[in-house]
Amino acid sequence: MTTPRPAALEDLAEHLRALELPLPLEGAEQARAEVTAALTQLGDHVVPRLDSLDAPLLAVIGGSTGAGKSTLVNSLVGAVVSRSGAIRPTTRRPVLLHHPQDRAWFTGTRILPGLARVTGGEVESTTGDLTPSTSLELRAEERIPAGLALLDAPDIDSVAAGNRELARQLLRAADLWLFVTTANRYADAVPWEVLRSAAERDVTVDVVMNRIPDRPGVAEELSEDLRAMLERQGLAPDRLFLVPESELDADGLLAPERIAELRAHVQSLAEDGEARSRIARRTLAGAITSLAGSARTLAEQARAQDAERQRLRDEAIEAFSGSRERIDAALGDGSLLRGEVLARWQDVVGTGELFRSLESMVSRVRDRIGLALTGRPAPAIAAEQALGTGLVHVVIDETARGAERADAAWRAGPSGRLLAEGRDLSRLPEGYVDEVTAEIRAWQGEVLELVRTEGADRRTRARLLSLGVNAVGVALMIVVFASTAFVPTGLEVGAGAATAVVGQKLLETIFGDEAVRRMARIARERLGQRLDVLVAGRSAPFLDRLDALGEVGTGELLAADADALDALADEVRSGA
Repeated sequence: MTTPRPAALEDLAEHLRALELPLPLEGAEQARAEVTAALTQLGDHVVPRLDSLDAPLLAVIGGSTGAGKSTLVNSLVGAVVSRSGAIRPTTRRPVLLHHPQDRAWFTGTRILPGLARVTGGEVESTTGDLTPSTSLELRAEERIPAGLALLDAPDIDSVAAGNRELARQLLRAADLWLFVTTANRYADAVPWEVLRSAAERDVTVDVVMNRIPDRPGVAEELSEDLRAMLERQGLAPDRLFLVPESELDADGLLAPERIAELRAHVQSLAEDGEARSRIARRTLAGAITSLAGSARTLAEQARAQDAERQRLRDEAIEAFSGSRERIDAALGDGSLLRGEVLARWQDVVGTGELFRSLESMVSRVRDRIGLALTGRPAPAIAAEQALGTGLVHVVIDETARGAERADAAWRAGPSGRLLAEGRDLSRLPEGYVDEVTAEIRAWQGEVLELVRTEGADRRTRARLLSLGVNAVGVALMIVVFASTAFVPTGLEVGAGAATAVVGQKLLETIFGDEAVRRMARIARERLGQRLDVLVAGRSAPFLDRLDALGEVGTGELLAADADALDALADEVRSGA
């Protein structure tokens, strides 16, 4: 029977592939491994089983090194179909045994799509004894009952990590576990770790205790102890098979009577379609529930990653927000109107008796601007250049300090260090000085255009032309800078204050009080917009590193997936 694939599985796969956990938070490495395991579980077992509930039951034989798995498989079949060896780990591919009429279920990529298919007898190329197999050997055997397939897996405690993971992957693909241990190794830690994972996923597990000393009362004592251990771990195996230690025949097989109970159980399962379906649904529902748990765990990790990204973003923004505030303070506290700027502005307006008469001040300014006709540099242009240069220096200095603060904040923690590793984010970007210079010059051009536009009417045009647009534009720039943080609060006593007063009086004489206030507000707003762009550009190397980490919000999607998977698991259990 084939059922429509639920959207919950498609959504989960999409969200798992989109999930990025790049920051070195606690649990991140484990979460990345869980993503891989969940995707593998989806492709190897959950999706193919849900798509084909009537496919043959897959029983995976797993266990520790030397437990006798291959010998047990060969004995069940009655022929040597799975190789074993004395050297551990035995580097060999897993063997899947099926009835010939079930061939179509396994020759394709319905299950375990990551493993290439080879038929029995083909030689696998390996690169060394510890190289895990990349293929699955298929063997069609008439002695395997139709409706049931046996898969002999590598050792779960192999010294090779790749073989250990392959064994676990195959167990995750199983409908039924046939777990093989021995009388002297059943208490080992590794098997119990694997069995606990089976309990968490509600996998149907049959346990074989192999090589039990053939002495009176030993089998009963060991089986009682093993059952008690299973119960303490929350495991209740459907069957516990006891296989006494005995001599093998010439082909390395156990005597048929030693495994008669296990063979009968396998044959019974193959003949009972309802039992097979019940086992398949139980294991499938448990796997889906386990995926729901993984989705919730990964949702929490994704939220933690998003929170860490936001913390790092806030640190960078805060560092440069402080830079923006300090730029405003530097431009508004009058310090920019001292030194070279003050000297060049005084060249324009002169000193001494300027405040006695506005008309005489206008006349004096006009006379000084006329010096440009003699070939000397125009004082207004020199003042404009000095003002622009001073403003560029302020922006460069303050954004450099912001970058240093952001870099120091990031390097204080492992996530920030990872993002800053291999690059000096505090270094001045190439071309940034030219970018700042261009923006300041563009703003000064806007100020001059604002002056031209405001002086277009006949009443002010003659006076504006007699003074020059540059001189009046510089006066407006100075007024913009003559207030703390661009908020007029009155001027401090001193050269900067006198400079601003001269500029303000000059502008009011030409345009009037209301027009000057409006022009200053517009000029301040336009400068503020350009400064915002410049500061944002300086913070871009930090924020771009965060943006490159991928999208945020996957945690909420995974949490919703978990709820949908729980509902799907309930449907599978109920047979809906």
